Amino acid sequence: MIDSIVNTYLIEACRQDPQHSPLIGLVISSWCQFFAPLSFPEILDLCLRVTKLGNSSVTYQVGVFKQGSDELAAVGGYTHVFVDRESRKSTPMNRETRDGLGTLLVSDESKL
Repeated sequence: MIDSIVNTYLIEACRQDPQHSPLIGLVISSWCQFFAPLSFPEILDLCLRVTKLGNSSVTYQVGVFKQGSDELAAVGGYTHVFVDRESRKSTPMNRETRDGLGTLLVSDESKL
C-alpha cells in the first residue's frame, strides 16, 4: 500500500511512466511501524509526504489511518534512488519529477 501511493503520485503528478521512463526509482531502504491494529477489509486513509529530497534520491513517509479516524495507525516509508533504466547508475532526477516531489517536501518530520 505504501508503494502504491508513492507510485500513483509519481505517475500522476510527476509524469513518470514505470514501463518507459528513462529514469526509474529503486528502493534502497524501507520501514513501517504500527501503533494500532489494521485488518482487511478495513478502508484506510493514506497521507504521503517527502521528508528528504536530494539530487537523485527521495525519502517518502506515509501515515496510515483507519478511514475517518484522526488516530495514526501506522507510519512507514522508503527511500528511492533514481537510476538510469539501462545502466542502473544513479542519475539526477529530471525537473518535472523533482518539482512534483518538492510539493510534498516537509521540513518538520514530527508533524504528520
